[in-house]
Amino acid sequence: MEKTLAEASTVTPLSSHSYMAEIPEEWCIGSVPHGGFTTAMFLKVTEAHFRGTLSSQNQPHTIALHLDFLRRTQTGKAFFTVKDTKLGRQASVINVTLTQDNREEVVGYITQGNMETESGISFSTGYDLHPPVLPVDLTKLKNNGEDEHWARQPDMPFAEFRKATTKTFFHFPKKGQAEKRLADEWVRLANGENWTNSGIGYVCDMWPMPVESFLYDTDPYDVSKKGTIDEPPSRSWYPTVLLNIDFKKVLPAEGVEWLFVRVAAKAIKNGRMDLEIIIMDAEGDIVALSHHVSLAVSASRNIAQRGAKI
Repeated sequence: MEKTLAEASTVTPLSSHSYMAEIPEEWCIGSVPHGGFTTAMFLKVTEAHFRGTLSSQNQPHTIALHLDFLRRTQTGKAFFTVKDTKLGRQASVINVTLTQDNREEVVGYITQGNMETESGISFSTGYDLHPPVLPVDLTKLKNNGEDEHWARQPDMPFAEFRKATTKTFFHFPKKGQAEKRLADEWVRLANGENWTNSGIGYVCDMWPMPVESFLYDTDPYDVSKKGTIDEPPSRSWYPTVLLNIDFKKVLPAEGVEWLFVRVAAKAIKNGRMDLEIIIMDAEGDIVALSHHVSLAVSASRNIAQRGAKI
């Protein structure tokens, strides 16, 4: 039986500053663990560290995260080493390194605090998304797979290669995305599991890649065409170079069923792109903001043996 996101991303303490996880194949893109799943594990390590070793700090919430993906990760055992970089009254910073087979593969800095005890000036900026988000009836989406403006994507393109996408129900605008450079979605986990704070790591990296709307004549995520396109595109891989998350809101302990995500690219050049991700809850509150630097390369780079030049 396949594990839930919470179960699959579980980390086990080995000492006061080291942790271990077991990465399963079903959370991969090709042969490489999905970057969002890896991010969720970093958040799980941080949760465990501040619940155990640094419990006296009383800082249970991640405020900001920065990850550099140095090398491809792989399935199997993953080891995390934590360094307490700066311990403070209002916020603390730890450095976390993911190692496999004695290779440092992902390194990160995570800032931790307590959003429930934060105080200070607060203002409503009046910020809103443009183009505006289409109205949604989440009850209809859950019961019928669609409402007036949104419909569920039956199968994501290349789901066999992009196995991690099968864990999520994606709902896209019925009339297509408002602009080629962006994509809007309402998402929930396919197994009925709720999104939690650590799950934000997965959500911030799980959406239609805007570059594909430019690559192909027909949008492969067009729900009006049931996800089909005239000619199947060649498989591509979009590895993350670096990823940041700015957390704005703590989700309830039991999690939430639905999250809205908008991803947008400002420049796609020479196989490298920026990606801006905005995550909101069903009430329209910003949960997290994320920024990525990503590449667009052949899928052969994903499955090549280490050291091969492709």
